[in-house]
Amino acid sequence: MALTLGFIVERLGGRLLGSPDFSIVGLASLELARADQISFLSHAKYTPLLGQSQAGCVIVSPAFETAVLDRLAAIVVDDPYLYFARLTRLWKQVCRPVSPGPRIHPSAIVDPSAMVAEDAVIGPLCVVERGAQVGPASILKSRVTLGEDCRIGARCIVHSGVVIGADGFGFALHQGQWEKIEQLGAVRIGDDVEIGANTCIDRGALEDTVIGDGVKLDNLIQIGHNVHIGAHTAMAGCVGVAGSARIGAHCTVGGGAVVLGHLSLADHVHISAASVVTRSIHQAGHYTGMFPLDSNANWEKNAASLKQLSRFRERIKALESHIQNNKET
Repeated sequence: MALTLGFIVERLGGRLLGSPDFSIVGLASLELARADQISFLSHAKYTPLLGQSQAGCVIVSPAFETAVLDRLAAIVVDDPYLYFARLTRLWKQVCRPVSPGPRIHPSAIVDPSAMVAEDAVIGPLCVVERGAQVGPASILKSRVTLGEDCRIGARCIVHSGVVIGADGFGFALHQGQWEKIEQLGAVRIGDDVEIGANTCIDRGALEDTVIGDGVKLDNLIQIGHNVHIGAHTAMAGCVGVAGSARIGAHCTVGGGAVVLGHLSLADHVHISAASVVTRSIHQAGHYTGMFPLDSNANWEKNAASLKQLSRFRERIKALESHIQNNKET
């Protein structure tokens, strides 16, 4: 399959430099693109790759228009990365259409009391339990489990192996033994949410766990019971959010980061990968909490020094006080 640049610009907009009849047969990175493929430049640091690229067409911002004038073709837009994202969707829609199959796969188990929208798709080996709801145009890929009374909004994509509505981790300690606390809440997922493979979202203990509109969760994420995640927040793979944490809207959490329970993050908070959030964050911004990688020998020396920080602090305070007293006398 191939698309002409004229067709692409007609559907997605942008200013075309070159022939509208020029055809492309695929999308690729600047490094690997061929003369019959299209790529994009989204950041100035990749400018050196532009001169080396064999791409027949490159999507660029106005700032780089002069750098592509000698190419066969280019598309000039304000946000090349966003344009490329929309182009991937157009390409899949036109060149790789999904063959229509059964709306609910024969191997799926859907409880008679569950409510599944007429245009929702339930994939192979899915389980939709009693009282669960799946909104319009949502897609559950293979082996998704949607627990009882849990709700998924419209236009959501839930990838393989996701479990929504397992019991939260709630136990009471009594005489050295753990007694189960029944998890009586559910999970409420908004519209336009995407959940990556093998991610788990626990049901609430009393109130619901809530995932806001437009949230994007990567693979292998754990969301604890009673967590609230605000609209359009994105989390990368292997993030863990402990119970009752409240994450604001438009936040990002890097891969492998952890948010401890009962904490709150304001809107527009960005957490670096592998960080551990140990306190609430009330102001928007970029936060990092990790120990730099080093050789094991240096790490052990630094770790030993860290254990002495409290004692060093007291000694410094005593020295400062002694110096100040000498100045006054």
